[in-house]
Amino acid sequence: MPDSRAAPAGPTGSAHPSDRAELIARYDAARALSERLAAPLSPADRVVQSMPDASPTKWHLAHVTWFFETVILEALAPGYTAFDPAYAYLFNSYYESLGERHPRPQRGLLTRPDDGEIAAYRAHVDAGMHALAETAPDSVWRRAAPLIVLGLHHEQQHQELLLMDILHAFSCNPLRPAYADLAGAPPPGDAAGAEGALPDAVGWIDHPGGLVEIGFDPERSADGFAFDNERPRHKVWLEPFRLADRPVTNLDWLAFIEDGGYETATLWLSDGWQTVCEQGWTAPLYWERRDGAWTRMTLRGPIPLDLAAPVSHVSYYEADAFARWAGARLPTEAEWEVMAARCRPSGNLLDTGALMPRPAHEPAGEAIEGQAGAPRRMFGDVWEWTASAYSPYPGFRPAAGAIGEYNGKFMCSQQVLRGGCCLTPADHVRTSYRNFFYPHQRWQVAGLRLAADEGISS
Repeated sequence: MPDSRAAPAGPTGSAHPSDRAELIARYDAARALSERLAAPLSPADRVVQSMPDASPTKWHLAHVTWFFETVILEALAPGYTAFDPAYAYLFNSYYESLGERHPRPQRGLLTRPDDGEIAAYRAHVDAGMHALAETAPDSVWRRAAPLIVLGLHHEQQHQELLLMDILHAFSCNPLRPAYADLAGAPPPGDAAGAEGALPDAVGWIDHPGGLVEIGFDPERSADGFAFDNERPRHKVWLEPFRLADRPVTNLDWLAFIEDGGYETATLWLSDGWQTVCEQGWTAPLYWERRDGAWTRMTLRGPIPLDLAAPVSHVSYYEADAFARWAGARLPTEAEWEVMAARCRPSGNLLDTGALMPRPAHEPAGEAIEGQAGAPRRMFGDVWEWTASAYSPYPGFRPAAGAIGEYNGKFMCSQQVLRGGCCLTPADHVRTSYRNFFYPHQRWQVAGLRLAADEGISS
């Protein structure tokens, strides 16, 4: 969910006009979490942009505020006065219909407005949102409420992005600062330094195939929300297949490296091999070999490689090459979704405070009652690459207006990921959620789970 996409995306489902107090409480909670995530960072930390794909913390805080101001207050709150008209140019992300915008690769040059001005901007918009909730006629609130829900999910996407982006920035700093130390986050238990622990052996769960349904299901939703790329629910034919019961681990990946995985062209897609050669990849992003031992950079700083944890920060190209090396393949998103439907959407998400994938042998998530053969750790830890190109579902139609720019125009040259990761807010995940990235990108917390055709288990 890079910021070029981490923004509103179409129909939002139900939001009842009578639930004003509940919805504004959700709004306050989401806004407060963004502030807490940014609070440990210095003014210098907040303005740094380590690569074009990333954005400064300060920009994230302003951009999500710009959404509420532009899409809701300026459209639906009579008499609302914009905090600063110049912000429309500074903090628009990619909405062509909403005007010109500051170039994305140059967001790190925005030393002004400063942190105090951004804080005042957020407070001004928050006051406007409260006034809207208190005074809007029901006819206006019925239009505003779904957009508020949408804005909350948009802000949650940027909460994850904020942490992804600061990790990348800190990884570029020779001091290797630890965000978690700054934040006073509790230690993650066995999630760090457990280099001697080994993961459980991978198991395989069979699916008979047949005609299945995927896509957003309101009956499995807490608030009726879904991005438009999750709709409409539709039928898909599956051939019999098998799915690994856990994600690929760091130990599995070490075997791939030691067997020459990054040096064997026949394992790679053509574009992937070209990327390996051009970028000099020899291991996942953030892995470093020091004095004969592997470490990796995390939000807790550099730590010894945890062999039992799911591998993370690998690109689609790497995931595809590993699957080929393992004699397996990546699951399609339909295969992933029908198996994930056997599980509750819970696990090692942002709310645990771990801020990194946990060892794969730890329990995470539970099977839904009556569902046999539920895979482990389908939600949380790492987003899981699928073999599916990001494309529209049958019958997909983009939403009208500016918010319709989000999904449809990005349905090209990207791959779908599923499940959520250790930086994803817990109430932001669902079985039908479709994340997507370009196949070369790997600063997101992405890993993989293997699949195989019937009768193949390794």
